[in-house]
Amino acid sequence: MSVAVTAGDEALTEAARRIAAEFAAPNADDVDRNARFPREAVEAMREAGVLSSLVPTALGGGGASVAAAAEACFELGRSCGASAMVLAMHQIQIGCMVNHLDGSAWFEDYLREVVAEQRLVASITSEVGTGGDLGKSVAAVSEPADGQASFEKQAPTVSYGEYADAFLTTVRRAPDADGGDQVLVLTKREQMEMEPQGTWDPLGMRGTCSPGFVARASFPTEQILSTPFAQISNESMTPLSHVLWSHVWLGIATDAFDRARAFVRAAAKRKPGEPLPAAIRLSELMSELSLLRAEVSLALEEYGTLISSDRAKLSEMATILRFNNLKIAASEQAPVVCQGAMAVGGIVAYKNDTPFSVGRHLRDSMSACLMVANERIHKTDASLLLIAKEV
Repeated sequence: MSVAVTAGDEALTEAARRIAAEFAAPNADDVDRNARFPREAVEAMREAGVLSSLVPTALGGGGASVAAAAEACFELGRSCGASAMVLAMHQIQIGCMVNHLDGSAWFEDYLREVVAEQRLVASITSEVGTGGDLGKSVAAVSEPADGQASFEKQAPTVSYGEYADAFLTTVRRAPDADGGDQVLVLTKREQMEMEPQGTWDPLGMRGTCSPGFVARASFPTEQILSTPFAQISNESMTPLSHVLWSHVWLGIATDAFDRARAFVRAAAKRKPGEPLPAAIRLSELMSELSLLRAEVSLALEEYGTLISSDRAKLSEMATILRFNNLKIAASEQAPVVCQGAMAVGGIVAYKNDTPFSVGRHLRDSMSACLMVANERIHKTDASLLLIAKEV
């Protein structure tokens, strides 16, 4: 996975902007209202080759950089938070595989399949019985028999689980392994039995379609990544998740601000020369958006530098704290901006049927603090702060 600017970056950015304008934005309200999968935007991503944009060119992919992937999430986030989040979560899975191939011929071949068939990959990381700790698993890989293994995992949420073509799942390395001795397993849908658990009628991010599932799989052992999940989490899954998620949230907040600005400009045209209290509130809101933008931009730059030149540093306490703080800060700041946009627009921003509506934006942004709960991250950070030599 590239971190420097690449030839595939411009193609990805242009595709994301086009898909956002032509498919994501026109369907965003219907996706939200009916809690349905954003199929139009995702199909457009397939047709444009966006789902393989992070796959290296040596394997036939777009070879795009992390920065371009983040920009794509931002552009889609400005149009439809659910579409952007589906792309972000898929790219996180691709990034984990690309960064930790370790010479696996099977995983290289699978990434070629992603390129050829534009397969959508989901993750199964959360699990009933772990208290929300993604660093522990109850489910385990069974003892292999003739090169085959299996697992059964009860997940409280699996984003777009009904629509994914494959799943990257965290499980214990073996039946007798400790809860923290985890591996990642890539299984194709035809190797899976996905038993739905419950329904999906949430406050926001309704189009991600993330009910619970009991996931059962049988697979060849070559589909287990050899790198321990703890290392994959530190170097790829956690920082990449927080970088891409934060760009989705920044996109949502930016569109909310743009709608508030459009309201103020429309009001100024109706009453030229008159003082507008809403304009002052808009200026104050711009400061809040700037804080969010700066935090997100700096974190992207830091991750790009570390993943390319000093990957081991991603496992150091100070770096873990840095990206944990990105998640907390961005997830708390995005709703502040969206709520501020509602205050600027007043009733027309509160209503769902006006050009200035930000109700969907506010509800989508409020999901951010729950995607790996901020409370759990604070608990982890509190422990690290006691022993970290520097932060």
